Amino acid sequence: MRDLQNEHHMKALGLQVAAAGYDRQGVADHANNLATKIRNNLTNSMKALGVDILTGVGSILGPHKVQYGKLDSPGNIVTAKDIIIATGSVPFVPKGIEVDGKTVITSDHALKLESVPDWIAIVGSGYIGLEFSDVYTALGSEVTFIEALDQLMPGFDPEIGKLAQRVLINPRKIDYHTGVFATKITPAKNGKPVTIELIDAKTKEPKDILEVDAALIATGRAPFTDGLGLDSVHVERKRGFVPVDERMRVLDFKGDPVPHLYCIGDANGKMMLAHAASAQGISVVEQLTGRDHVLNHLSIPAACFTHPEISMVGLTEPQAREKAEKEGFEVSVAKTSFKANTKALAENEGEGLAKLIYRPDNGEILGVHIFGLHAADLIHEASNAIALGTRIQDIKLAVHAHPTLSEVIDELFKSAKVMDKPPLRNSFHLNLFAINCCVAAPSRYMFSHNWWLRVLIKLKRASSNFNLLTEVLILWGRLKLMLQAQ
Repeated sequence: MRDLQNEHHMKALGLQVAAAGYDRQGVADHANNLATKIRNNLTNSMKALGVDILTGVGSILGPHKVQYGKLDSPGNIVTAKDIIIATGSVPFVPKGIEVDGKTVITSDHALKLESVPDWIAIVGSGYIGLEFSDVYTALGSEVTFIEALDQLMPGFDPEIGKLAQRVLINPRKIDYHTGVFATKITPAKNGKPVTIELIDAKTKEPKDILEVDAALIATGRAPFTDGLGLDSVHVERKRGFVPVDERMRVLDFKGDPVPHLYCIGDANGKMMLAHAASAQGISVVEQLTGRDHVLNHLSIPAACFTHPEISMVGLTEPQAREKAEKEGFEVSVAKTSFKANTKALAENEGEGLAKLIYRPDNGEILGVHIFGLHAADLIHEASNAIALGTRIQDIKLAVHAHPTLSEVIDELFKSAKVMDKPPLRNSFHLNLFAINCCVAAPSRYMFSHNWWLRVLIKLKRASSNFNLLTEVLILWGRLKLMLQAQ
């Protein structure tokens, strides 16, 4: 819709379009039908796999035991070897805000698109607020952001946030108030508009009163964990979240894992994203089937579906520099522009930036942030590289099709300046290295801890992927047994 209304954009592509319009109910029906279709597809997939679906409110009665049914009469009890809590989250509404579902709404209400107000205030400028500002302004609304912190989009990398503000906010019908709290929001009644009382976030002094047609509360989400019966297994929630360890095992009040009880998704608060919940669930199933697995949450990407999109994985630049200062290593930054990409230029979408944060000494990828056309699709090459422990020395040699947007990431990795020392790439090289160490060492030192530590240090310096050292550990064990046998 936004592109169709952008006369300059259409003319640049040689297209002529009559006055563009939209049918609000048609847009709402499409969104609702899509959600219903996806829900039905998932339900049918589970049934095809032989999954029994029991409908009702559930709570834990004790180890291996769950009770479910209607809220007033949960009389059904089932037992299971393992239990996974995956109750998700609900929109978080701060105190003093009255939600009526019509003029003061949450993201759940906004998805139904029952109306398009002329002027809407959005409380919070994170992912949810930014995405809905993109929708409402495209449909003709004026938007006012209310942000408690001193800058908009506080969760994004600062440099990406500045560029996003210049493209997504400044040219559009959007104004904003930063450093303020909305202490009271009253829905529209009897012909009166929605009123919003603002106070200074630091001094708590009254700042302003806004009158708007509607207000969207986009202050994040809260875990949906009330009534789970966690007391029966001695578990204490923290700010509503279920405490878990790195393997998603639920922890009791002493910090010990509760046997056979897991929690995934928004309910544990580790990373409140749908695909993170799915990844956590897969990790748990791996463990239940006898394969230990620990999910690296720094490798999970996130995306903001605006136009253009924003995506990210790993650390922001300030986070990376803080980590570097604590651990004693250097941080470098590489950047590429969408203005140098052929496909982006062909689509008249050259506004964008990709940013790589990395260690120049060993090529480790610390974070990647993208703002531009299809950024949500482009981020996965970086997230997979982080998940697999791939270093820049290797990934910069990859080949990308031309002309594609993926070349933005290709140029990003190629522009990074890292040490050229070649890594030990496979088991063959590692085996030769370890055997050479063994041959060169006097027999009386071959089983000493100090000698082995020196070997490990040499390998760490030579290898771009320290995980490969596990292969050497296995090899050393075999050599030790062989030599002892002699």
